[in-house]
Amino acid sequence: MSASVTTITPADPIAVGRRLRHLRRAAHRTLDDVAGAVGISASALSLIENGRREPKLGVLTALAADLGTAPGELLSPAAPSRRTALEIELERAQRADSFPALGVPAVRVGPRLPTEALEALVGLHRSLAAAQTERAATPEHARRANAALRERMRLADNYFGDIERAAEQLLAAVGHSAGPITRTVVDKLAAQLGYTLVHVTDLPASTRSVTDTVHRRVYLPQPEAGQSDSRSLALQALGHLVLQHQVPADYADFLNQRVEINYFAAALLIPERAAVPLLRNAQAEKDIAIEDLRDLFAVSYETAAHRFTNLATRHLELPVHFMRISSAGVIYKAYENDGVHFPTDPTGAIEGQRVCRFWTARQVFERPDRSAAYQQYTDTPSGTYWCTSAVDRTPAGTFSVSVGVPYRQVKWMRGRETTERSVSRCPDPACCTRPPAELAQRWEGKVWPSARVHSHLLAAMPPGVFPGVDDTEVLTFLQQHS
Repeated sequence: MSASVTTITPADPIAVGRRLRHLRRAAHRTLDDVAGAVGISASALSLIENGRREPKLGVLTALAADLGTAPGELLSPAAPSRRTALEIELERAQRADSFPALGVPAVRVGPRLPTEALEALVGLHRSLAAAQTERAATPEHARRANAALRERMRLADNYFGDIERAAEQLLAAVGHSAGPITRTVVDKLAAQLGYTLVHVTDLPASTRSVTDTVHRRVYLPQPEAGQSDSRSLALQALGHLVLQHQVPADYADFLNQRVEINYFAAALLIPERAAVPLLRNAQAEKDIAIEDLRDLFAVSYETAAHRFTNLATRHLELPVHFMRISSAGVIYKAYENDGVHFPTDPTGAIEGQRVCRFWTARQVFERPDRSAAYQQYTDTPSGTYWCTSAVDRTPAGTFSVSVGVPYRQVKWMRGRETTERSVSRCPDPACCTRPPAELAQRWEGKVWPSARVHSHLLAAMPPGVFPGVDDTEVLTFLQQHS
């Protein structure tokens, strides 16, 4: 294994100590001999050589003189030998704040440690550091995982037959054949799996639900946010059990599990067996509307829109796209298999990107009446699309939820008669991101806006098996309720 010579910081006690030890041994001097010559104890000199005590300038000068070198030599930025460089690097790694979390004992870095073993240990720490840096994602790691997940969904047309079957079997087991899923039915579904749903007021703030597999309880927040929200959270928690999820291996696995439990919950709330005949009838009448799914199954507009994308391509042969964006135009969720071009970053990720201000998803915020769905045709570089969008107000802010189809498929959709139309040239910056030349020239050098930057856009992904979850808080909660 190759190892480069480490550049050391002059004030680094580990580097100073290792260089001092190297010079002492090269002179064939003992600790007692050198310590006595400069008027300190051998134990004090040992602490200095091990980098656990920083020598005072007077002691450093005396040591240099006794060893026949200049004080600056002890502070040289270059390690005196390759082995010394390796020893310094290993000591630094084992004294890092992150080392105890590895759960392994520190190795004594002394003359009896073979150089081959030293090289191997340093190499392992380098690899661990690189892996932790990658996993600490840098939001780039998360973006790549999101892009891979979206590709998986596109290849499947956002339809997952195994999850559909699992949902259908669970509904059949409790005898539910038609109608919206009520809270009573949700309790029956949990009981069928041997679990009890418990609504509490002290659920850890970092969680949406907590499942105690020992006492077979699913803890949920009090359903203050609305009936559909409470049902969805419970069904998502049950989804982990039915789909036999294991502890996520990495962030990509975590994302896949989130998509699967959301799909499972939607498949229970809007069962395939009930929804497909309704959608086919609506297609025959050229009257497909997301609002009908929302109202017939008593779910949110977002759940209905998601569910439509699950079923539209497989059962109606309709390519579609879906978006959930903030009022500022930032994408939170999106899916497409109809050729629409979402804005992307260099990794191919779309989450966090800003959509064109002329798209339906943003134009809906300009409507005076936000209680009704808004339809619009938009000409884009990849074709013309018809979209329907609704505003969704949540405790986290105001969002729009949109579903769209290519122009050639609009004949099946309610609202196709709209006369609203816009043109988007994005990603051409002249479309909507670059201000008009006259306006830009007028204000050039006269404006200094303060950006509203959210810390999560810059920070690494939260550490832990379940990103963002406070493990201590969760375990304390379970201990109190067990």
